[in-house]
Amino acid sequence: MPDPTPPRFAYESRYCIAHDGLRLHLREYGSMLDPGIPAVCLPGLTRNSVDFDPLAAALAGGRNGPRRRVLALDYRGRGLSDYDKDWRNYSLETENLDLLSVLAAMEIQGAIFIGTSRGGMHVMLLSAARPAVIRGIVLNDIGPVLEPRGMARIRSYVGKLPVPKSLKEAAGLLKELMSERFNGLSEADWEAYARMTFSDDVGRIAMRYDSNLMKTLELLDLEQALPSLWPQFDGLTGLPMLIIRGENSDLLSAETLSEMLRRHKGAQSCIVKGQGHAPLLIDEPAIDRICAFAASIDDAAER
Repeated sequence: MPDPTPPRFAYESRYCIAHDGLRLHLREYGSMLDPGIPAVCLPGLTRNSVDFDPLAAALAGGRNGPRRRVLALDYRGRGLSDYDKDWRNYSLETENLDLLSVLAAMEIQGAIFIGTSRGGMHVMLLSAARPAVIRGIVLNDIGPVLEPRGMARIRSYVGKLPVPKSLKEAAGLLKELMSERFNGLSEADWEAYARMTFSDDVGRIAMRYDSNLMKTLELLDLEQALPSLWPQFDGLTGLPMLIIRGENSDLLSAETLSEMLRRHKGAQSCIVKGQGHAPLLIDEPAIDRICAFAASIDDAAER
């Protein structure tokens, strides 16, 4: 169970310039001199770098393995990155170009990629754009097939939530919205979730993303099957992979997970009890599992 007032972990805010001039923010933990393979953390649709703070600190600090450099990104229009004047640039294609710009600017030649939801889609797209940079993958509640029911639920609230007036009100709002699928969270978990979602770096309560993101979801026809990413997923064949699924997920189905494991021989999987889409990755068992997975990639590289 996370402390309701967790300590501030050591990181540095870095800024990179995207291909079209927007300023992109990321958090950097650890150092280029650390011996472990770097890790790059990619958040969900409306999420930001704060989500990975406990995990990034554990990875950088050497839990279950060597110390390593960790980067956690804010996509354009999220967190401390610039908002785009043209909402149509909040697309997977543009954001993947941003990711390539960040990797180049931060001199990442190879990394373990940890992608939550949309972040995992970016890793799959990266398998076509720059496959050699991927040394291992953690896919957090995402696969090549998106369930329309889950997408409809996400579309129902993105850009439409009121801004809470306090952390307590923020936790209550998230409970009202998410408790059916996140039925395993403690009060401390809900408070930590609220802080990650609504609190900025100095504790002010605010939305952490551009509300125009909702316009990208309005373009989806959820009466039709959504395009799949099986070819991109298959491009990850042969790489170490850990697939995490929330027990109550409505975006990554158990059937899709089974097919992913069938196609990717040797992939590991983990079910997070009492959580839906997407698991928060703030609990000690999840952090330990990911750190151990990263350490196993370091060990294999040394051999």
